[in-house]
Amino acid sequence: MLGLRLPAKPAVQRAVRLSYGFQFFFGLLLWVPIFYQYQKAAGLSDGEIFGIQSIYYIVFCLLEIPTGMIADRFDYRTSLAAGAGVLVAANLVPVLSGSYTGFLVHFILIALARSLVSGAQSAYLYEYLHASGAGGHYLRVEGVGRAYSLVGKIVCWPVIGLLMSWSLPSPYWLTAINAGIALAFACKLPPIPGGRRAAGKTASVLAGVGGALSALRSSRWLVLLMVQGIAMFTLVRICQVNLFQPILESKPVSVNWYGAVLAAMTVFEALGAARPHRLRRAIGPVGSVFSLTIVMALCLGATVFAGSFPVVVLLCVFAVATGIAFPVQKQLLNDSIPDSRYRATLLSMESIVDRAVCALVAVALGAYLAAGQLDEFLLLTAAVTCVAMGLLAVLLLAVRKHRSDRRVPAAHRPAQGGTTFPRTERSAPRPGEVRH
Repeated sequence: MLGLRLPAKPAVQRAVRLSYGFQFFFGLLLWVPIFYQYQKAAGLSDGEIFGIQSIYYIVFCLLEIPTGMIADRFDYRTSLAAGAGVLVAANLVPVLSGSYTGFLVHFILIALARSLVSGAQSAYLYEYLHASGAGGHYLRVEGVGRAYSLVGKIVCWPVIGLLMSWSLPSPYWLTAINAGIALAFACKLPPIPGGRRAAGKTASVLAGVGGALSALRSSRWLVLLMVQGIAMFTLVRICQVNLFQPILESKPVSVNWYGAVLAAMTVFEALGAARPHRLRRAIGPVGSVFSLTIVMALCLGATVFAGSFPVVVLLCVFAVATGIAFPVQKQLLNDSIPDSRYRATLLSMESIVDRAVCALVAVALGAYLAAGQLDEFLLLTAAVTCVAMGLLAVLLLAVRKHRSDRRVPAAHRPAQGGTTFPRTERSAPRPGEVRH
């Protein structure tokens, strides 16, 4: 099967397969398509349902950095296993207590589980592959893992409505079982070769924040890459969660086709995620994320002028770009982290900013939709993204040139010549190496 056979040692292949299994079952939340109807059937009002969602995002942001620091301080595998264990408990709560309090506890535990896993999963895979001498496979492994998790949703989500009609709480029971399987995979993950013992500042969990902030201050390149990733993540999140239905509703597309369109988008995203290395080889990782973000923004803007079928095509193009961009951006960010002791904490910091920006954009979107100005919002989003990415490209080139000038002696610098958009960040240290 795709991605299961790597030209690497058997131990690396086994670790990769276990990582795929964990990612597949941990992300298979079968109640996602029906949780609104389930809570309505339990007697919750719209205000209570969306109030719980707001609390969920707040709790997630509050927990993201502490859980990242814990993963850095102790062990990524422990964090993954803890996240899966919490997810098991989280999905049993609605079955045992179908009340407002029960659903609130459910989503708080979901936030804890996801925050324990969000930075640790990528950090473990990156560190393990590099420590095993197989770091060159990270991009492919990250992309294929994401593709498998998306395929699982494509296969399972369409039948959840039937399961719910057969047994109302069955999606939660099955999701708890999936989390238990993910826990088993996490417990079987091998340790990172060479071990990861905390030393110096990381001996204190609280000092992890200071160390991570110090790493950010020492690398303007990393800060700019995080900003680039935030722009990409915001577009994806806002489109897939907030804009998907309003865009289709504004066109002559029947509600009966919404599920099919979402499934088609997920298929195309999975196809893109399985083959991210081709574009990366052609124009480099920074250029890939930059170009794909522009493509996503233009697709959103073009939906204003498209009919029903072209809108679906544009959304599928958007999905392909999303699938390619995520693995490339993850590797680019991991490669540029100057101190691997704070890897999970830094990844968690980016995740917090991602969601904070999404929250602000969602508020603006609500105001535009209330005023009946969806088209204006789409065009404004496309224009702002393109301008922001242009400014970011200038800053990236300037930082890259400054770093190159510091490394090349004056006597050996060329007398003149232009700069090109950076294909990759060559100065990224090996895992565990610290540069100031």
